[in-house]
Amino acid sequence: MTLRLAHVCISATDLAATKQFYCEALGFEKAFDFLRDDRVVGFYLCVPDGGYVEVFQRDAIALKTKSPILHFCLEVDDIDALARRLAGHGCEVTEKKLGADRSWQIWTTDPNGVRIEIQQYTPQSSQVTREDCLLSSPRVPGNRRART
Repeated sequence: MTLRLAHVCISATDLAATKQFYCEALGFEKAFDFLRDDRVVGFYLCVPDGGYVEVFQRDAIALKTKSPILHFCLEVDDIDALARRLAGHGCEVTEKKLGADRSWQIWTTDPNGVRIEIQQYTPQSSQVTREDCLLSSPRVPGNRRART
């Protein structure tokens, strides 16, 4: 079973300044946007040599913490096997679901309260296709559109 860091999710008070810092100062490339009601509320950034930084506008998401780091995500090639392994070690794991980005996901929490998302990409995943990921209220799975 392959396991690697997929992304770190951060909140941003200023999306434009955050994009400028990561894309222009650090040299990351924007992969796709998160849209809600035709408004950009976040985006995915490609980290050179693999992985992503996921950014959400702070007021666009319900926060239970004041930390700008919301969670980290691991990518796995067999999400079902990892869910069984975690459960076998007594860890609580959410049910597998297809996220708005069309990636399979489960969630768990480490002993310190750090939220961990685990994803298995599909051929339709935004991380693969680079299609924008449309979010809605309430969230509608599979709601997305191609980048223009």
